[in-house]
Amino acid sequence: MGLFADLLAIAAEESLKILLVAPLATLSIYFFFNIFFHPLSKVPGPWKATISPLWLWYHSYAGDETTSVEALHKIYGPVVRIGPNDVDISDGAALAPIYSEKGGFLKTACYSNFDFDGHPTIFSALNPAHRAVRSKAVVSMFSPASIRKEGDQILRSCVDRLMAHIENEAASGKPVNILNMGRCLALDAVTEYLLGKTYGGIAELEASRSTSDSSSLSASEFVDTFVAVGRFFLLPNWIFHALEWALPKVFPDHKVDESMELVTKFCDQVVAETDLEKDQTYQARLLRAGISKEEAAVQCMDLMFAGTDSTGMNFGAICWHLAQSPSIYQKLKDELASPEASQGDPQTLPYLRGVVREGLRMSMANPTRLPRVVPPNGFSFTTKMPSGETASFEFPGGTWIGCAPFSLHFNEAVFPNPHKFQPERWLEPSEEMLRDAIPFGLGPRQCIARNLASSELFWAVRALGISGVLDGARTTGLMKDGIIVDEWFNSKVPGHAIELIWDSS
Repeated sequence: MGLFADLLAIAAEESLKILLVAPLATLSIYFFFNIFFHPLSKVPGPWKATISPLWLWYHSYAGDETTSVEALHKIYGPVVRIGPNDVDISDGAALAPIYSEKGGFLKTACYSNFDFDGHPTIFSALNPAHRAVRSKAVVSMFSPASIRKEGDQILRSCVDRLMAHIENEAASGKPVNILNMGRCLALDAVTEYLLGKTYGGIAELEASRSTSDSSSLSASEFVDTFVAVGRFFLLPNWIFHALEWALPKVFPDHKVDESMELVTKFCDQVVAETDLEKDQTYQARLLRAGISKEEAAVQCMDLMFAGTDSTGMNFGAICWHLAQSPSIYQKLKDELASPEASQGDPQTLPYLRGVVREGLRMSMANPTRLPRVVPPNGFSFTTKMPSGETASFEFPGGTWIGCAPFSLHFNEAVFPNPHKFQPERWLEPSEEMLRDAIPFGLGPRQCIARNLASSELFWAVRALGISGVLDGARTTGLMKDGIIVDEWFNSKVPGHAIELIWDSS
């Protein structure tokens, strides 16, 4: 009996050793393979990135993904392995083959983390055929001709109301959150032009002034909630959905719930009130294409989020830079001083165009990598390394690959003195500048509303120059010396404020 017990004890001890050693051995083999034998093993990068995606997930969550990856580029060159199956390229020559040639590579699975209520949106859809039905129904609304014909008057009206409000707020002697105002402008422009009914963001600003209520836009929490999704963008879908289910239960937020309810109600209402025979609105076109009312409302919500956040950030950044650079603001005003310039198409004015382009380059509204999946036949790319030598890389099918606007927009080789706001650089842009400036993405999956967003900014910057509303403005608050952002897919400004204050005259 004693011998049998001893044998059992030995067996149990050996089983325990196996249970402990087997996982360690498996991990060791996995790490060894990833470092030395993986198809991407010859792509330069830190060992911690080659063995696990945790490094990248952490920096994505922490909001310093782009600066962390850019630091790797300074060490390893323009092609860096940032995950076991993940590559980042900071050479603009990679843009065309990845994003535009032959339709570009397909989006990676993580984009479905941006689905709304289980519905793939025009932005998040992975299946090109699924997206095509929806985008084809509405794309004509975003053409420059349609915007000029149907949208310009709406945009100008929204801009004029906002300028009047900024002027009134400037006289108060208190800090003015120009980011919030940009969001209100963008939200009203998008909803009135595309949905046929204004949300009323600027009206909220006007009402808050009359009641001395400095609260933010009622849709802000809705927008900020989906901005925050960006910190989990790169997670596998199953982990993302688990967090999506758990976090609201662990950290309930009544303000977010109220904001979501307001936006949902607004979108449900514009869909319910649609006249399918007469209306030419965004939602009417979707419904006529066979999209359900439920999904049409979701697509409208996605439109409101995307149209509000990025344009609001771009407007806020441009105002900040103009307040920081009175001489640049004066040049803008000088260009708009003649009746011909002030009454013409703002997109034809060279310096104004330079201000908008430079603002889009520097705003970091969407700073992070735009990942794509290498097709089954693989992808070859040749680039110049820091040593000056040329290197060629082979990426097998299934590799996640992409370029980040942050790395391209602040590339000193293409944009000398890249952190300086310098509209003059766009008066005679190089081919590389035009190639690498991708504030709205590139190719068939670039932002569908890019022409509308650009028009909003051109009319707004025109009004800033004509009105002189930024005379005497200076930056203040947390962003006094520089705009700080959490580098998520849609950047987040800490405190949700870019503030200006006006010197009393």
